[in-house]
Amino acid sequence: MKPELLERAEQLKIRNAKKQLNAFGRLLVDGRECTLWDLDTAVLPRAARKWRKRARRFAREEIRPLAAQADLDPHGYDPAPLLTAASKKGFQTLLLVRPFGSAGITTFLKSTTIQLAVVAEEFATECGGLGLLLLGHNLGIAPLLLAGHVGTYLRHFLPIYLKATWLGKSTVLSFAITEPAAGSDVESCDGAVQAKVTVTARPEKGGYVLNGTKVFITDGAVADKIVVYACLEGEKIDSWTCFLVDTSMSGVIVGRHERKMGQRASDASEIILEDVFVPRRNIIGKLRSGWANNHNVLNFSRPVVAAMALGHGRGAFERALKFCRDTTLAGKRLVDYPDVQYELADMAISLWAARSMVWRCCASFRANQALSSTAKVFASDTAVRVCNQAMELMGDAGYLHRFGVERAWRDSRLTQIYEGTNQINRYDVIEHQWDYDFSKDCSEKGL
Repeated sequence: MKPELLERAEQLKIRNAKKQLNAFGRLLVDGRECTLWDLDTAVLPRAARKWRKRARRFAREEIRPLAAQADLDPHGYDPAPLLTAASKKGFQTLLLVRPFGSAGITTFLKSTTIQLAVVAEEFATECGGLGLLLLGHNLGIAPLLLAGHVGTYLRHFLPIYLKATWLGKSTVLSFAITEPAAGSDVESCDGAVQAKVTVTARPEKGGYVLNGTKVFITDGAVADKIVVYACLEGEKIDSWTCFLVDTSMSGVIVGRHERKMGQRASDASEIILEDVFVPRRNIIGKLRSGWANNHNVLNFSRPVVAAMALGHGRGAFERALKFCRDTTLAGKRLVDYPDVQYELADMAISLWAARSMVWRCCASFRANQALSSTAKVFASDTAVRVCNQAMELMGDAGYLHRFGVERAWRDSRLTQIYEGTNQINRYDVIEHQWDYDFSKDCSEKGL
């Protein structure tokens, strides 16, 4: 475009054109120049804004330097320093308010998950695997919190948080539901009644003896404690009971370490239980309350998984954008070509929509199954698509490990699978809204 046309186009931009409005009209035009990140951060509650800023700084300073090598050699780095650093900064205690945790109380009472969700996005933007290493601990903590049992809080929950909050020492918890013959089916009501769950708890004086195998357990090999769901011996899944197993207990064996396509820097291990005696005091909640507890944990965790997926997509977008700024074609930067701008705008819009869905899901104190599943499906599908777009924009460079986009693609693919596959989550939306939206017309109820 000719210089004089560029100058006229500049004058037509809203930040300049608004000068022609009267004073009141200018007040109604938002012509600020700021990043999308800052624009979104401004609408968050105060505590969530603070944690989003802290998480971005931590992710860039602590996670980014480790990301590429940890992905290439998952067993060649020591995760302990990163876990300790995250504990000292308060990232491992965001499921409880001060003085026992680090969540802001006013924000927490409006939303139990928003502070954790904004942290999850920032961590996953830099590395899905290292992000999961840190965030998987909260999935292990959630059953204790959601048990709604004072004895559980005092005996197990608070000591873990006090140790992290006051001493800055991490206690890693893992969440173990998946078994060799029971995966996503135990995350859906219809599938659960037919699932082949084999981990059992046999009553014995003073407690229960656990036997069986759990698989694909995030942080299983580095965990200090594992939340294990087991059927009472001779009963079905409706007898599922939640047990807190210390990994130092006799009979707890870490089996196979999985070699994964994505999120490699986080451990996924087989946990074998051979006559593990668990004292009665380590039951989380009530006997036979495990299924309800598990389902509620997933409803709380899926928005955070959605935020992680959003982070994967955002990471790919940011790297592709940098590449397009730095790379020239026929004497022009890639970012100056309209076709490239179109793709970049489409990616930004998709991520913005996904973030809106995640934050909408986190907008209430209690988790809603339909909203949680919707956010997880939409954000993870969006992330995979955005990562694909980033790779296509970058061509051969997008396929190279050193740029980080192919890593983001591999990381994003897993978010469509765990916490219930996206197909299972779609069924959960139907299940939750069946009576009021799908099976019968309740649109005029109460009118």
